[in-house]
Amino acid sequence: MSGFAFRERFRGFMPVVVDVETGGFNSVTDALLEIAAVSIKLNDDGTFTRDQTWRYHVKPFEGANLEPAALAVNGIDPDHPLRPAIDERDALQRIFREVRAVVKEHECTRAILVGHNAFFDLNFLNAAIERCKIKRTPFHPFSCFDTATLGGVALGQTVLSRAVKRAAIDWDESQAHSAAYDAERTADLFCEIVNRFAPIYNDSLEAED
Repeated sequence: MSGFAFRERFRGFMPVVVDVETGGFNSVTDALLEIAAVSIKLNDDGTFTRDQTWRYHVKPFEGANLEPAALAVNGIDPDHPLRPAIDERDALQRIFREVRAVVKEHECTRAILVGHNAFFDLNFLNAAIERCKIKRTPFHPFSCFDTATLGGVALGQTVLSRAVKRAAIDWDESQAHSAAYDAERTADLFCEIVNRFAPIYNDSLEAED
């Protein structure tokens, strides 16, 4: 796999892992409470590994729904006085600024969201973009890479913790349901699977020659 440019591996897309922690399952009505994004880098030996992490606590938007069951799972207290939360629009713009920079650095056309059950994260991201009236987003609006699917195919596991463990990646249950931690483990899992598929990718290139 060595010798090719990042932009060539994913058809011009730059994979960026995103994880959100929320106040429920409805992306339109429920609060976005935390967002993290993790970039991927291409090493000199042609393997992919996790790179930078950006994470922000987010203030619930006005009128947002907060389900007690969801807060019990992620352990977030939106009203905690020491919680360093920022406005939703500010959080998105900060994330997007960093993502645009890595997209440009690797000469890709745009970012593509990688997530575990990626439709969930993408739906919340798109709903927040619409709420904040952000017209320019670095992410593809509907395409994504889902590590639940990839984990099922490559490892026989669709639950994040089980797929990570089967891939021999460290998993700390006490840190789970933190956007940054889940995004980083998802990034590790994505890179591990992509690296395992390197021989198949290389064979496909040879077949085109």
